Amino acid sequence: MARGKLRIYLGAAPGVGKTYAALSEARRRADRGTDIVVGFIEPHGRQKTADLLDGLEVLPRRTITHRGSEFAELDIDALLARAPKVAVVDELAHTNVPGTRNPKRWQDIDELLDAGVDVISTVNIQHLESLNDVVEQITGVRQRETIPDEIARRADQIELCDMSPHSLRRRMSHGNIYPAEKVDAALSNYFREGNLTALRELALLWVADRVDEGLARYRGEHKIRQTWEARERVVVALTGGPEGETLIRRAARVAARSRGGQPQPSHLMAVHVVASDGLTQIRPEALAYQKQLLAQLGGTYHQVIGDDIPTALLEFAHGVNATQIVLGSSRRRNWQYIFGPGVGATVARESGDIDVHIVTHEEVGRGRGLLPPLAGNLGRLRLIWGWVTGLLAPVVLAGLLHLPFLAEVGLPTEILLFLCLTVIAAMIGGLWPALAAALWGSFLLNILFTPPVHRLTITEPDNIIALIIFVVVGALVAIVVDLAKRRSVQAARARAEASTLSLLAGSVLGGQEPLPALLQRIRETFGQQSVALLEQLDSSRWRCLESVGDTPCMSPDDADALVSVSDSLALALRGHMLPAADRRILGAFATHIGIALERQRLVGDAAEARRQAAGNKIRTALLAAVSHDLRTPLTSIKASVSSLRSTEIALDEEDRAELLENIEDSTDRLNGLVGNLLDMSRLQTDTVRPKMRAVGLEEVVPATLIGLPPDSVRVDVPDHLPRVRVDSGLLERAVANVVQNAVRYNPAGADPVRVAASALGDKVELRVADHGPGVPDEAKDRIFEAFQRLGDAPRGTGVGLGLAVAKGFTEAMDGTLVAEDTPGGGLTMVLTFANATAKPVGSTTRTGDAVSGEPSTNSTAPSGTNTNRVTETEDA
Repeated sequence: MARGKLRIYLGAAPGVGKTYAALSEARRRADRGTDIVVGFIEPHGRQKTADLLDGLEVLPRRTITHRGSEFAELDIDALLARAPKVAVVDELAHTNVPGTRNPKRWQDIDELLDAGVDVISTVNIQHLESLNDVVEQITGVRQRETIPDEIARRADQIELCDMSPHSLRRRMSHGNIYPAEKVDAALSNYFREGNLTALRELALLWVADRVDEGLARYRGEHKIRQTWEARERVVVALTGGPEGETLIRRAARVAARSRGGQPQPSHLMAVHVVASDGLTQIRPEALAYQKQLLAQLGGTYHQVIGDDIPTALLEFAHGVNATQIVLGSSRRRNWQYIFGPGVGATVARESGDIDVHIVTHEEVGRGRGLLPPLAGNLGRLRLIWGWVTGLLAPVVLAGLLHLPFLAEVGLPTEILLFLCLTVIAAMIGGLWPALAAALWGSFLLNILFTPPVHRLTITEPDNIIALIIFVVVGALVAIVVDLAKRRSVQAARARAEASTLSLLAGSVLGGQEPLPALLQRIRETFGQQSVALLEQLDSSRWRCLESVGDTPCMSPDDADALVSVSDSLALALRGHMLPAADRRILGAFATHIGIALERQRLVGDAAEARRQAAGNKIRTALLAAVSHDLRTPLTSIKASVSSLRSTEIALDEEDRAELLENIEDSTDRLNGLVGNLLDMSRLQTDTVRPKMRAVGLEEVVPATLIGLPPDSVRVDVPDHLPRVRVDSGLLERAVANVVQNAVRYNPAGADPVRVAASALGDKVELRVADHGPGVPDEAKDRIFEAFQRLGDAPRGTGVGLGLAVAKGFTEAMDGTLVAEDTPGGGLTMVLTFANATAKPVGSTTRTGDAVSGEPSTNSTAPSGTNTNRVTETEDA
């Protein structure tokens, strides 16, 4: 049977017309002949909404008695038996009264969808779990009824019922939402215009994000590379230079204007293209500050590796469906444009339908400050232009000197001009192009300008000396210029290395960067594909302790570059070979990694010392806490035994039975107290080692009720419930402590404590609900601490270890234990464990009985989700 489809009407606040819109859709479908039933509708006394029910089949509600009061709830069994094509079920986030099959209305709807019934429902934006704290901050009201976001995301259709704050307040003042006596209080509190505006923005943004997810999924499925300007996305290109701060702020303003507010992470993205050949030419401290600034402005940082910067930048922009690119004006000087048009011009020419912004800044024309990866290595392009200058430029100059207006230039001037070309070739291409220019220039001077021309012989001795001096001077100038260039490159590289190592040392010694961050810094600095820290297990086996990047090395044989960290640790880099100069700074990185590992060891030792200090503190508190609680049962046992042994007092059978019962009760109390103390000691010393296996809750729960008063607990654990992966012994102790705590605080005459279980996706929940005084929200975490009891708990009820032991055992089994309010008053303890027979993601699991609370879910949204919008409706 195909799963039914869920349609949700989403609103920003009560009164925007969600129920009205849902019933209007129901009437439209009924008029078309669709088999539709109204399972549950809450008109809230609004006559226009109630009028829409005329002519529709309305399912009678189920009446449930709870704590002396009657409640009307959705009759899920009757609705499933009726099996309509479509069911209208209002208030998706509603919490059902205890005694119903499911604690939440969305679980009822999930059953209907599993049965193939299409469902129309409603919910407000404040009921989404992820926005609960935001709504509380805006309105000052915390929503007790929430639904996991995945429930709404996996809906097949979401329609936004939108209404302006002014119109909604006018509806409120007319009495169309709340009774007249509640209007003034509502308008002055929750329904203030600022609150409604903020809630409306939350709703619009949430729906927009769902639309954006659907668009991205559609583009991916259809392999669409063309930019669709459905939403402005701004990409800013960073080089690590000082102009980055200006570019980020400008791009943030562009993104903010594009959406009329602050940029969101999906609107502003910064990308840094890292070359793959040696040290990247960046200032690490500048780039670190720019990352921090980007995070403050709501953007995200990305790094890609590519030798062709324009191509890599455009590929990234197309991949994220960017609509605008922000680039800085080139820092190159005018003469450097002979080597190419630059990144900005290339990106603007090849961007296609992406707008490109070229932003000016203070660094324009000041030089790029390129730091070559190797001392003396001028790069392939520089060498090519150097040889072109050394070999072709002398020929061009010789041709110019034969022009009529330069015919009178003498040999000394011609020699100086050729010497100038030699210097230029040295500045561009280094030593060897300059030497070639000197020799080639001397040959051309001899053949073309030294008498007799067009012959290798030279008749004048002065000319011979001049040519020899030209060759010598040209060679010396080439050597000096090349040496100066090498020294300049070495100095620039030394500054880059010093800056990198200074920043690295400060971050490592200050404990600012964990090991993965250090490895990532190495990968970025040297432009490698991956970096791995390997540990030697024996002479031939290695293991990877930590790695970053794609396809990390698993042994030294796989590495393109390897450096030793210690006798048993080595850094393995994969990507390309490193020259000797890079290996020197890589060795410094390895030293700092060794320092970081040592610091981690020291931090671990310090944590162990703190743990031991905490253990000593626990033991001190233990002695103080149990001095009374241990002595009380012992005193009672001692007194009873003394009375039984006394020959001075005549005891009848009834007295003897009472004393024996007192001994037994005190012994049980003492045994339970000692058991909890031992369990707490095991948790404190980290000696709890669970033996995990698949266990059925229906097997464990009954054993936890032994010794409790009859009829004090009602168990509702279905036999068909999935098994959980736990240690049965630890689970029994944890559940027993929780149940005993609930029975202790459940008032006499109240409904018995309820123990119920349900399956939710890949999790199974066990809920223990009492109807006692409850616990304030601010104390819900504190009750799980050792030696904590309610303030009015009488002496002799224990030392406050039961819940601490239960939580410790639960977390040792990879589960969770949290406290929630019981509907109608009281406290509900929720134990959650992994489903040992969980189905793959996307499959559905029928939920069992459970008490109320806020279960989680791991469901994912289907690919066919539609999100529409209902326009403002004054009469809704």
